[in-house]
Amino acid sequence: MIRSELIQIIADENPHLYQKDVERLVNTIFEEIVTALANGQRVELRGFGAFSVKKRDGRIGRNPRTGEPVEVPPKHVPFFKAGKQLRERLNRAG
Repeated sequence: MIRSELIQIIADENPHLYQKDVERLVNTIFEEIVTALANGQRVELRGFGAFSVKKRDGRIGRNPRTGEPVEVPPKHVPFFKAGKQLRERLNRAG
């Protein structure tokens, strides 16, 4: 599912809301999640999961084309851990 599909589903289920308001709401939620992660905070959505940031140490990698060693700098990466209800629902559906 992409963002526009999510917006359309929410708008269809809530005909009393304008589509532009639903779009602003979805964009605001995503922006707040990104801002919190950028500030090093953890974002937890009960029953769905938790977003956090993990630090990856620098390392020596290899250029796949030439095989020559390349220094990969340390970086921060987003991490998602599924919540218990989400895991249970996915395993029940299979």
